[in-house]
Amino acid sequence: MRKLLFEMLENTGQLDVKTISLRLAVAAVIAFFIYISYMLSHEGSIYSRKFNVSLMALTVITTTVMIVIGNNIALSLGMVGALSIVRFRTAIKDSRDTVYIFWTIVVGICCGAGDFFVASIGSAVTFLILLIFGRIKNDNRLLLIIRTSRVNEERVESLIFQYFSRKANLRVKNTTDSSTEFIYEISKRLLERSSKAAVKKGNKTSITDALYDLGDIEYCNIVMQNDDISS
Repeated sequence: MRKLLFEMLENTGQLDVKTISLRLAVAAVIAFFIYISYMLSHEGSIYSRKFNVSLMALTVITTTVMIVIGNNIALSLGMVGALSIVRFRTAIKDSRDTVYIFWTIVVGICCGAGDFFVASIGSAVTFLILLIFGRIKNDNRLLLIIRTSRVNEERVESLIFQYFSRKANLRVKNTTDSSTEFIYEISKRLLERSSKAAVKKGNKTSITDALYDLGDIEYCNIVMQNDDISS
């Protein structure tokens, strides 16, 4: 029994050069499609060419690791122990980046194990999903930031209620002895709807103009919230 276990641990599962080259070549081809997918689904400041190249390299590296460990149980256990001490602290700028990292690792595992069919079909379906839905952005949230004097506090709250009813969520209210700052969260659709409603009532004044008409308004900002973090 002891001899059998020793033979299992010593089994290297070595592959010939042709098989190794084929697995690495398939991994590189699929990695190129991952590169294209990332480039198409990201745009502007959120796109990182260096990160995209790293995805291709990660696919090939993962394939190489899978080829090395093969059927060698001892080596695979040692690899798990070595990787368990690694800590990755790179900030993810986009939640989709996590999907791409996981995609490259899965492709590397499949190609390293020689299961090209699963790697190809899975990558094709993932490519289509990210191509169709990859450009969706969460840009429907707006922040309405108002800074005014303390004596104007109730008038501002009344005006916001007049334009948005109870659909404007008050997230922050900062006060000092002389001033008050409001931060309301509203949707882009709600802002457009309130503007159209004001026009129908014969009032062409926008929410910002209406706020400044109150007087004692230091500033009024509308900030778009989205998932993009500029590099």
